[in-house]
Amino acid sequence: MDERTSPQTPGAPAFVVERNANPVDVAERARLLANPGFGRVFTDHMVMIRYNETLGWHDAKVMPRGPLSIDPATAVLHYAQEIFEGLKAYRLADGSMALFRPEANAKRFRDSAQRLAMAELPEDLFIESLRQIVSIDRDWFPDIEGGSLYLRPFMFASEVFLGVKPSSEYIYLVLASSVGGYFKSGAPAISLWVSQDHTRAAPGGTGAAKCGGNYAASLVAQAEAIAKGFDQVVFLDAAERRWVEELGGMNLFFVFSDGSIQTPPLGGTILPGITRDALLTLAREDGIVVREEPYSIDQWQADAESGRLTEAFACGTAAVVTPIGSVTGANGAFSIGAGGPGQFTTRMKEKLVAIQRGLAPDPHHWVMRLD
Repeated sequence: MDERTSPQTPGAPAFVVERNANPVDVAERARLLANPGFGRVFTDHMVMIRYNETLGWHDAKVMPRGPLSIDPATAVLHYAQEIFEGLKAYRLADGSMALFRPEANAKRFRDSAQRLAMAELPEDLFIESLRQIVSIDRDWFPDIEGGSLYLRPFMFASEVFLGVKPSSEYIYLVLASSVGGYFKSGAPAISLWVSQDHTRAAPGGTGAAKCGGNYAASLVAQAEAIAKGFDQVVFLDAAERRWVEELGGMNLFFVFSDGSIQTPPLGGTILPGITRDALLTLAREDGIVVREEPYSIDQWQADAESGRLTEAFACGTAAVVTPIGSVTGANGAFSIGAGGPGQFTTRMKEKLVAIQRGLAPDPHHWVMRLD
């Protein structure tokens, strides 16, 4: 029998809950959680909410995770009206579950929807959908170092038609995946390859939106980087092929010998990372000089070789903070500092993770408890 839950988020509707009658066996779940990797182990349930122009957002439910049945003429399959988010549920020191800045993800989700002419999901409904999936599948939390529940809210155009226009119907879903570390290599720092032939986004495009098309466009360059033996690809700007922008799915930071840091500015071609924003806030509070300014690939190499640049790191929800050890571009390879995690990178990661997991004060109220 279906249940109906009372929402904990003010303004959100009640959700109908259909529990999975055939959940993964406890022993099998334990085996999976011992080494979940990233993005391959999924929980027993998912959230679904529908939208149409007559009813608005309706039919909110938690249901067994399973395949979707859609018509081959469904709009998303042809015109790529699709957006998504990524955030993690953490287990705090007291055993309760929490989210990190979900309201920021909700805002970015709305901004992405607006850019792709899609229906905008209200913040209260977005957050309540996350509460629902974490509540029902909290037993899937992996009790390993760095473990978390990775949440993937996404929405796609579900109207059945072949005309080129914004869809009038959408389906919003949330999946949960038990995850460990993002990178498989286990190396202390990642290696980067600079793409000279491909760019991720252009001015006036969808670079600031979190939509599947941006990631699809990055895959050729990422595959080339992997084939050459590197961990990630660096994208330069589309106009001059000179200015460093971001990796395939992470923002970049540069640390200098004078103690200052720099990151490429947001300008419509770079995703406004939530981890990026948090690190900028923490750095400024520590009295660190922060610059959001363009940085050329030639200057990056020159600063690394002269010693002016001492560290560089990438950041994002999935990998949190990841040191960069080496970069290879058109003018050859260069190392960053000693090629491993630097003191600043390590300190900022530890500081952020401590807040996320309830081990340090949270003056900005970034952590939203779910229990």
